[in-house]
Amino acid sequence: MILDFEKGNSPLSTIGTNGITAPKKTAAAPATNGSARYQRDKVRVAIIGVGNCANSFVQGVHHYADADPRERVPGLMHVDLGGYHVSDIEFTCAFDINKTKVGKDLAQAIWAAPNDTIKFTNKVPKKLDVPVYRGMTHDGLGKYLSQKITKAPGETADIVKILKETHTDVVVSYLPVGSEQATKWYVEQILEAGCGFVNCIPVFIAREDYWDKRFKKAGLPVVGDDIKSQVGATIVHRNLARLFHDRGVKLMRTSQLNVGGNMDFFNMLERERLESKKISKTNAVTSVMGHTLPSDDVHVGPSDYVPWLTDRKWAHIRLEGQAFGDVPLTIEAKLEVWDSPNSAGIVTDAVRLCKLALNHGVAGQLDGPSSYLMKSPHNQRPDDEAREQTDEFIAKYARKPAGEPESAKAPAKAKSAGKK
Repeated sequence: MILDFEKGNSPLSTIGTNGITAPKKTAAAPATNGSARYQRDKVRVAIIGVGNCANSFVQGVHHYADADPRERVPGLMHVDLGGYHVSDIEFTCAFDINKTKVGKDLAQAIWAAPNDTIKFTNKVPKKLDVPVYRGMTHDGLGKYLSQKITKAPGETADIVKILKETHTDVVVSYLPVGSEQATKWYVEQILEAGCGFVNCIPVFIAREDYWDKRFKKAGLPVVGDDIKSQVGATIVHRNLARLFHDRGVKLMRTSQLNVGGNMDFFNMLERERLESKKISKTNAVTSVMGHTLPSDDVHVGPSDYVPWLTDRKWAHIRLEGQAFGDVPLTIEAKLEVWDSPNSAGIVTDAVRLCKLALNHGVAGQLDGPSSYLMKSPHNQRPDDEAREQTDEFIAKYARKPAGEPESAKAPAKAKSAGKK
């Protein structure tokens, strides 16, 4: 593997702004082991990878800014989560390597080529005053993506310094599938900067003991790995597999074939980058089916790239079971979704859960939230149990209403969020 080390990749290097004014050079704020370092009123978020998923996330934050928390709002699991409304999410900075995006304001960059997701709101301002800086490449640019993306000139920005100076609470990673080295490099920057982390891709961080311990030692929360969309192929497949188990039908064979037209699917034509993705998607389904199937009887994973689908995804799911009297029982389902908006609501919750953890010094992978929101958490469990644990987490660490003192301040030593 050839790693792309751009100049200036040291945390002490000069910020490469590529035409954007860097934050005012002041003394960098030190990390304080997971406590709310700057303020408790907002959830300040940085984005790595300004693709379709980032686009939908940014659109959604503005689209739901006036949502009424007293009502059930279509598209959201939580309008208010633990005292944080969707409108409390603020974007601080973003990082990308694409020439079409680096140097632009985030409001323009989310529409730059090759992004092709649906525009579902007109509420995003023309300018957000959120710079897109030159990020690190490493293995983030694969064989196929390099046909569509031209790397921006200039040095890799000083990620740590920018995260500190922008008072970022939580960093969200939307790196391309297969970005193993790039992800780990960014995680080191995030730990040094003292931020929480939401890992939306199938590079295993939260589920691995090594990284879980690193986040605990730093007093910082992590939610991961590999985002599970609101009603996506994985959660539909999981629930059908679990239904077979709960109702006494033995699952004999199952498959999930996904096709789409965005850069995620184009990147995954490079099959060498798919190992962790297939592991993540397969384990998400097999972990809840109640028994083990031979590997030849399970196929779960991306299948092909169809350009005219743009950011839409079609998932074809089949389950073959053995029912009462050994009689065959088969289910076939086809799911059609806009891929990126389908994940944005999950991230909207994940960053607020990280903020609650930061407020209370809860460190390491957030066990219930990771199981509920991600395909490959540290601990797999059925979705109803994961949801219950997530609700318990929110109730335990929710902010008090304005004027009412917090019941507990962030402790000097961070608490573990892992399963006991």
